[in-house]
Amino acid sequence: MNPPERAPHFLAEIGWGDGEILPLAGDASFRRYFRVQAPGRSAILMDAPPPHEDPRPFISIARWLTDRGFAAPTIYGEDLDVGLVLIEDFGDARLRETADAAPESELRLYEAAIDVLIRLRGHEAADIDPYDADTCQREAALLTEWYCPAIGVDADVEGYRAAWDAVLAPALEGQRVTVLRDYHAENLMLIEGSETLGLLDFQDALAGHPAYDLVSLLQDARRDVHPDLEAAMLDRYRRITGADQAFVDAYHVLGAQRNAKIIGIFTRLWQRDGKPRYPGLCPRVWGYLERDLQHPALAPVKAWFDANIPAQLRGDPMVVVQA
Repeated sequence: MNPPERAPHFLAEIGWGDGEILPLAGDASFRRYFRVQAPGRSAILMDAPPPHEDPRPFISIARWLTDRGFAAPTIYGEDLDVGLVLIEDFGDARLRETADAAPESELRLYEAAIDVLIRLRGHEAADIDPYDADTCQREAALLTEWYCPAIGVDADVEGYRAAWDAVLAPALEGQRVTVLRDYHAENLMLIEGSETLGLLDFQDALAGHPAYDLVSLLQDARRDVHPDLEAAMLDRYRRITGADQAFVDAYHVLGAQRNAKIIGIFTRLWQRDGKPRYPGLCPRVWGYLERDLQHPALAPVKAWFDANIPAQLRGDPMVVVQA
């Protein structure tokens, strides 16, 4: 985690030349992060190197969010040619670790996260690409492209697409909001000195159904969310917004779609990108997916899974392939 060669020059140009550059964790992409610690202040340096990464969507959505009163990081400076962006430092207190360390805070924290989504629903979507059926199909196909071959299953790909065609259209109708797409406990920060939740990792935002981010939060691939908490938070969202049964149907359809996508992505991260920790997260995601598949709106998709991926082949692909 050595800082980019141009980082000291970039920081000097924007008035942060006295800062020490300290490594922070990366993520599942090519992006890397560093804390810039200067006397009396700190910031986060994002290294999003082209051509693999483009920080402009992050900058655009960050400004869209802050213009509407949401706590996205302030942009202190940018060098788009090399993919360097200096942003506000929200600290290290993530919702995940806070709730894990103090379980009595979990309900309150998740209620706050739900309330952010309710506020987001009150704004017209940003001027961004739609989260449409074609996009959903491409994402869902990651399961048949990566997971199925990894475990030795010759899946019915055409039948898979047809099953999703049968369920996606009703789930994508109605209001469109700015969908942040990775709205979960590791991307929600507790900003020091306030009850405000800071938002991160929204560069892939699309204009889509408001249920998607709710699924991201309540069917979290990286943290167990108890079914009782999921039900209580879904009820809170519905009670405040007046969301109807069609919303619940969409919630489960988009939940199944997201979880199928994530299983494919985690398998790809292992096989293509050499990141073996991700397959170990798949059993949790399969658990969410199987719960979603019990919903009546997903009958065609459930039938496909039952015919193509038997229960004993649903799990960590590194383990399944060795069984």
